[in-house]
Amino acid sequence: MELNLGIPALLFPAISLTMLAYNARYLAIAALIRQLHQKFEETASKSVGLQVRKLRRRLTIIKNMQATAIFSFLLAVITMSLIYIRLTFWANLVFGISLLALMISLILSFIEVQLSTKALEIQLKNMEN
Repeated sequence: MELNLGIPALLFPAISLTMLAYNARYLAIAALIRQLHQKFEETASKSVGLQVRKLRRRLTIIKNMQATAIFSFLLAVITMSLIYIRLTFWANLVFGISLLALMISLILSFIEVQLSTKALEIQLKNMEN
């Protein structure tokens, strides 16, 4: 298959929407951390401290999700530049790495969603007891 300017350009809206979703997750986690910080200062609860540690892990995953998505986006732009100057071999190589970075970002997103779901299940279980 011949790589043309349109193929890497197709990643732009996908990566942009992905970044919006990641940013929404980041903002939600940041707000929750601020709430828990205030609660921790008021109560010094060990369970709040544990929740903060788990949120720190999720925050790190989200940071890595964003970084790999940005890297993928940058590589897609570089691919287009390489196609424009007719360096086909390098364009194909860089585009492949761009797709790999996007896949890594999506895998990290999957892991973060699993952690988020586990946290919600624990809270629901506590409410049922």
